[in-house]
Amino acid sequence: MARWLICGLWLILAAAPALAQTNSDVRAECIEGRRVICGRVLQISKAGLVVDSGYPTLLQPPLNHSWLTRAQAAPEKPAALVERSAPDAIAVGLILLTDYPRRPAVHRYDYVCLHGYPAGKLDYVPVAGVTNKIRRFAGGLETAVRLNLEHAP
Repeated sequence: MARWLICGLWLILAAAPALAQTNSDVRAECIEGRRVICGRVLQISKAGLVVDSGYPTLLQPPLNHSWLTRAQAAPEKPAALVERSAPDAIAVGLILLTDYPRRPAVHRYDYVCLHGYPAGKLDYVPVAGVTNKIRRFAGGLETAVRLNLEHAP
């Protein structure tokens, strides 16, 4: 009986570095996949904000003074913007943003601009009967790592 207990403890201790490696790998992937989420809020839900990202003018004065710009602003969205595959590139398309600042309060059609870390994909239902997969980003690195580890295969 004692042998089984010792073997079990040994296996747990041997697996601990692998778990730490997994955590650090996920963290590195999140940092590498970091994007600038700058876009219009289309929907507010318990899961987060559905944002149509790809408004680079939100990064320029006078709109770059806060992470939130009210709906009255009129930033332009280029028709042919393509998302680069590099950290800090502007995310393009529909995304779900979670773990964002709670103040000031966000309203539908406001604009947001902040860094987001990849946190998987989710089903988005814009209208009944239509389901699309959209990328989820978290405003905080630790949240993104946790969400990725929770949904790891």
